Amino acid sequence: MRLGYFTMPLHPFERDTTETLHEDRETIIYADQLGFYDAFVGEHLTDKAENVTNSLIFLATLIAQTKNIKLGSGTSNLSHSHPTLLASQAAMFDHLAKGRFIFGISPGALASDAEALGILDQDRNQLFAEAIDVILAIWEREPPYNIDFENNRFKVSTKVTSVPEIGRGILMKPYQTPYPEIVGTVVAPFSKGVIAMGKRNFHPMSANFLMSHWLNSHWDNYQEGKNSVQQKANPADWRVARTIFVSDDASTAKRYGREDANSPYRYYYRQMLTKMMMSKRHVIFKKRVDEDDSHVTMDRLLDELVIAGTVEDVVQQILTLREQVGPFGEIVYAGMDLVDPALGRRSMELMAHEVMPRVNQALGLGSAINADAALV
Repeated sequence: MRLGYFTMPLHPFERDTTETLHEDRETIIYADQLGFYDAFVGEHLTDKAENVTNSLIFLATLIAQTKNIKLGSGTSNLSHSHPTLLASQAAMFDHLAKGRFIFGISPGALASDAEALGILDQDRNQLFAEAIDVILAIWEREPPYNIDFENNRFKVSTKVTSVPEIGRGILMKPYQTPYPEIVGTVVAPFSKGVIAMGKRNFHPMSANFLMSHWLNSHWDNYQEGKNSVQQKANPADWRVARTIFVSDDASTAKRYGREDANSPYRYYYRQMLTKMMMSKRHVIFKKRVDEDDSHVTMDRLLDELVIAGTVEDVVQQILTLREQVGPFGEIVYAGMDLVDPALGRRSMELMAHEVMPRVNQALGLGSAINADAALV
């Protein structure tokens, strides 16, 4: 099982923007040093707490300061830009990173972003579907381009102005052939989008703030998509993100991971609960779809969604999760605000150097930090 990293990020909005941006950069540099396999960074335009406005720009600052970790947009919001821009920018990033790039994609779920862009009344899932068709066509086809799909608002042509002998009218292709791994973040239980991912060989990442009993619905739908195109789903392609805090002692884990009023985990889930309630998407926090809203409390979220404890505690909780949902290729460690930088960095160190080797050894994959889940 591989070890990955994902951050939205999510910081108290009274903190200095410059400070938190550099803090998030240093955290990913540290993840690279610890041997994490990949790191995904989210993007939003209108959320003061989530202050990365363009994941590709942010990640570009890390290419020269990291050595092995794959850098993933987490995600590029496809409804926000013309697909020609995204195809060209992602392709250039892939060249700059020499293939250490994963193209994470989503429609873009934040309503205030959509309002600011003037697309609040548009179907962002449809925008997403049309955009990814065009992006892949740009990467797969040769110039001069005449991309004009039926029922797709995005048309791409260079046939009128193309001058091949001087290189004009040619869009850049990615470094990786035919294109980078494409990953979609999945939040909703029973998401139909995961079926489409299976059909197109995109890889799902289940969100860390989704109750674990909903995770099987993602894998079932991914398998359905794969089966529909006569392919077999590979557990190595499924990423499961979880909120994790590892400590040298149980009392610190309990305090910093759940109970303390200043706990970054408590702050994170207070923000998420408020946002999901406002957008009527809080079913992700329920035991069943028809459960009364009154049961969705902060204490329950922290108990159910934060894997916290000593090394042995966390190993056992991850193995229990593995028994519950079946094989998956990567557990993705969710990044938090560094209220206590020493505790935050120690948690990542213990996760990489103590927890993952023991988990993989228990699964019969040896003691490597990032073992091949396809063998499970």
